[in-house]
Amino acid sequence: MNKNRLEAFSDGVLAIIITIMVLELKVPPRLFEQLPHTAELADLKPLLPVFLSYVLSFIYLGIYWNNHHHMFHTTKHVTGGILWANLHLLFWLSLFPFTTGWMGENHLAPTPTAVYGFVLLMAAIAYYILQRRIIASQGTNSLLAAAIGKDWKGKLSPALYFAAILLAFVSVWISSGIYVFVALMWLVPDRRIERVLKNER
Repeated sequence: MNKNRLEAFSDGVLAIIITIMVLELKVPPRLFEQLPHTAELADLKPLLPVFLSYVLSFIYLGIYWNNHHHMFHTTKHVTGGILWANLHLLFWLSLFPFTTGWMGENHLAPTPTAVYGFVLLMAAIAYYILQRRIIASQGTNSLLAAAIGKDWKGKLSPALYFAAILLAFVSVWISSGIYVFVALMWLVPDRRIERVLKNER
């Protein structure tokens, strides 16, 4: 089965998820009540937690889109199992707008922060499952298998998410810091797949 349709569908879903997230950034109603008398930047202060949550989730979605794009460069064809594994990943990513808005609007309250981490954890597990399905289909000597190697970042990330979920009920700042740390860890360009594809050529 050709992979182009899967990639196009995934790109479309991710674009919609990002669009829904940005639509959650609403102008505070009291700005309209004050106009035309005043419109100060200070009036946007209540939006800051929502905006920061949006930025973090946007970065995570960008990381998933980037890695998904590279992963399917190593994939020659897709199977039914790969299609369902990809839908499983998109399901968890589609919950980003809800958890992002809930965490931001409640100013990093423990439960929303923990739920945000749970969605991150499940998305990481879903991505791992998709990766394994592709390797199972392409073979243990495939380009993807050679590229990911021991995949220490892929194994460390779920452990950090799990710790952050528990720590959300101790300190939301430590929990949020872990989410930011994992994002930064993946933000550093991962050249493994690019190197393998270059060597293949």
